[in-house]
Amino acid sequence: MNNILENRTWRYATKKFDNTKKVSEEDLELLLEATRLSASSYGLQPYHIFVISDQETKEKLKPVSWGQSQLTDASHVIVFANATDFGEELVDEYLQNVSTTRNIPAEGLKAYGDFMKSKLLELSAETKSVWTARQAYIALGNVMQAAAELKIDTCPMEGIENDAYNKILGLTEKNLNTAVVLTIGYRSNEDETQNYAKVRKSKEELFTHI
Repeated sequence: MNNILENRTWRYATKKFDNTKKVSEEDLELLLEATRLSASSYGLQPYHIFVISDQETKEKLKPVSWGQSQLTDASHVIVFANATDFGEELVDEYLQNVSTTRNIPAEGLKAYGDFMKSKLLELSAETKSVWTARQAYIALGNVMQAAAELKIDTCPMEGIENDAYNKILGLTEKNLNTAVVLTIGYRSNEDETQNYAKVRKSKEELFTHI
């Protein structure tokens, strides 16, 4: 089997982590760099990512995560926090980064900046928040696949109390909201779900070629 498919077949939503095993700093940096390189609409990356290894903080998050053991047993907890609102600064800061990185005069990017602003700034606050959360999910997919390449286990988690996360991590005052959580580490031998056959729709059900 091709390694691409083999790694995706190996990956599963880990229900029980081995709390004696930690992801190395080297591998963690690889995962975070893969996340940083993730695609996003216009390249704006309208989110911030919190990487939690502090056990006390993980213990605080467990009760507001339906008591799931992954929060405290995993090596790290990664919180994807989307911007709840934004203004021109989101585009302006990105364009400044483009100008610096690609050595392009800022004035040469003005038309592109105006185009982005015309599409984004007129959106309602609710629509902006939904859009930024979707961008965070793209990054989530990237880090999950990168982890599978490194044989690091993951579990994406939406079974959380978002408002409680925001309070514990001080996100609201930063104009951020917890979109989704990813726990990473190494599966426990006691996790029976690792032996389950992967259940997915057939190609015939899922795909339509036009």
